[in-house]
Amino acid sequence: MSDNEPMHGNTSTSGNEQAAPDAEQAPRDPQAAAQEYVGTDQQDLADAAHRPDAGDRHDPAGQPDRTDPQAGKDADGLTGRQRLIAGLWPPRVSRAQLIVALLLFVLGLGLAIQVRSTSDNSALRGARQEDLVRILDELDDRTTRLEDEKARLEDQRTELETSSDQAEEARKQTQEKERQLGILAGTVAAEGPGITLTIDDGSGAVESDMLLDAIQELRAAGAEAIQVNDVRVVAGSYFSGSGGDIEVDGNKISAPYRFRVIGKPQDLEPALNIPGGVVQTLEKEQATATVTRSEKIVVDALRPAERPDYARSSSQ
Repeated sequence: MSDNEPMHGNTSTSGNEQAAPDAEQAPRDPQAAAQEYVGTDQQDLADAAHRPDAGDRHDPAGQPDRTDPQAGKDADGLTGRQRLIAGLWPPRVSRAQLIVALLLFVLGLGLAIQVRSTSDNSALRGARQEDLVRILDELDDRTTRLEDEKARLEDQRTELETSSDQAEEARKQTQEKERQLGILAGTVAAEGPGITLTIDDGSGAVESDMLLDAIQELRAAGAEAIQVNDVRVVAGSYFSGSGGDIEVDGNKISAPYRFRVIGKPQDLEPALNIPGGVVQTLEKEQATATVTRSEKIVVDALRPAERPDYARSSSQ
């Protein structure tokens, strides 16, 4: 019997192995397979709905199920992204933030300016040694030329100032000399301190030589300008006539004879009143001579300027 049992067992085993391949090779109906899959999913969903923790859709790690539309929302119904956007816009800026932003802007502007100035000087920093030497030589030459030009302009200014001063001084001296010569020549009017000599000759005893003596005494005492009645007396003047018929340079004058003399009164008056002088001589001739000092004597009688026929100036 023992011999028959092993054979029986082997026979059954081989029979089962032979049946399995037959079952796998049997064709399956696709519609039946789909219904079997759907039924299995529905059964799984039904089992999950009846579980106590069916409402809590969390994965084993405790994270919410990302397939749930309500997953990740807070009590207000907002997601994390929506809360982030709501926190950033509209912006809420405080005074401290404004001050910080302003300081940062100023700092950035200063850095930009410094970078720009540094970039402007980068051309010289990156230049070769030969180029730098050439630039320095050109600067030295330009400085030398400018210094020479400055010195030349300063010399020219000094020369102009000196020549201008000399010309102005020469012009002033020329004008002053012209006035002096005009006074002596009688071509310009003059005024200044002096005396007035008045001679009354009622009897006609005064001669022309007596008047000429008075002119000489006055000139010797320092008279600078003399006028007798309406005639200007100069270096070449002459007196002629007698007995009340007297002429000065051909111009007839009549008594009383009035002498207007410019000079120092303290010298002119004593020169006429000296013993045996003009005043005493006229008084002997029964004429009256009166001398009066004055701080302002005007000599306004003029003589025409005469051009000399032969004399010429010797100054170059």
